[in-house]
Formats: sequence, C-alpha cells, structure tokens
Amino acid sequence: MRPVRRQPTLSPAPNLEPVVAWRTTRLRDAGFDRQLADTVARNRAYDLHAILELMDRGCPAELAVRILAPADHEHRPC
Repeated sequence: MRPVRRQPTLSPAPNLEPVVAWRTTRLRDAGFDRQLADTVARNRAYDLHAILELMDRGCPAELAVRILAPADHEHRPC
C-alpha cells in the first residue's frame, strides 16, 4: 500500500489590524505624528522597539525612522 500524499493546506491570512493598531498607538504615545506612525506601524521591516529606544535617548521621530529604515526599501506589510 502506497502512502497517501496530502496537499499542504494554506491557512487563512491572520488579521493583523490589532497588531498595526498596537504599533500605531505605541508610536503616537511616543510623539509620532499620525501619518508617520501609520506608515511605520504598517511596515514590519521597522524595528519598533529600536525606534522607541532611539527616541528615549532624545532622537527625533523622523530621524529615528531614517536611521532604522530598511536598507532594501522594500515594504513588508504587517
């Protein structure tokens, strides 16, 4: 008897809006304007904790984002 090969099942895409909302809230609480917070929150290529750490050390939000911008400029949606 030959083993039955099963096709891999694709799970539905997770609802990431709660993650984006949490990231946006953290950035807004840290002083980001709405547009920049939304842009950064939706791109998982940005390390949120590293951005917030730079800001804790006195770095302005826009500069922290520029410093930690992904080198490949590829948007990675959350």
